[in-house]
Amino acid sequence: MRPSGRQIDEMRPISIETGVTRHAEGSCLIRCGDTHVLCTASIEDRPPPFLRNTGLGWVTAEYGMLPRATHTRMRREAKNGQSGRTQEIQRLIGRSLRAGVDRVALGERQITIDCDVIQADGGTRCAAITGGWVALRLAVNKMLKAGDVVSDPIVDHVAAVSCGVYAGQPVVDLDYPEDSEAGVDGNFVMTGTGRLIEVQMSAEGATFSRDEMGTLLDLAGQGTALLVEAQKAAVA
Repeated sequence: MRPSGRQIDEMRPISIETGVTRHAEGSCLIRCGDTHVLCTASIEDRPPPFLRNTGLGWVTAEYGMLPRATHTRMRREAKNGQSGRTQEIQRLIGRSLRAGVDRVALGERQITIDCDVIQADGGTRCAAITGGWVALRLAVNKMLKAGDVVSDPIVDHVAAVSCGVYAGQPVVDLDYPEDSEAGVDGNFVMTGTGRLIEVQMSAEGATFSRDEMGTLLDLAGQGTALLVEAQKAAVA
């Protein structure tokens, strides 16, 4: 039995509220159970220096956790420098979202996705990717409406979900009690058409077989399909 009482293939409740900040070109608050992440998209009409005069745009991300997003207060990383975990997560978010973008169609500009974890209960990086796509979609919609881009640079949805082996059973969408005790932990980033962007898997306390990995991939496919439906409803 999972601590939450969910079935092994049951996601946490998902909600995505859009337009939650006034100034960002795109914004949303994504809730995956008790994990809540604020995602905003900011457009700059210039690319990073390494892309000047290439005709290519760029999508990047920053990620952070508010001091009381967790059970005990954390110090703000701005005061102490970013941890390796934070740097790894924001690179993952950027890589994932770029996989769903035609950078030629985007043109020489940069869109930064800021993902701020308000409350953490497992799966924060996955929620940030899923909500980050919504913020990106809304920002691009504004550019299309204003005529700043000729064709839509977003070529597919991008969503992510965690899967793992908890108490000997493959499960989808781990919350914190499961994540902290999982024998195998993985994050799966996929497109709306079901193609893989990135898979992060590790044996935390037990090794896993190819068959178990296949089961986790199947669970991830089901989970990301539900997340994509939530994205579609949010931006409709």
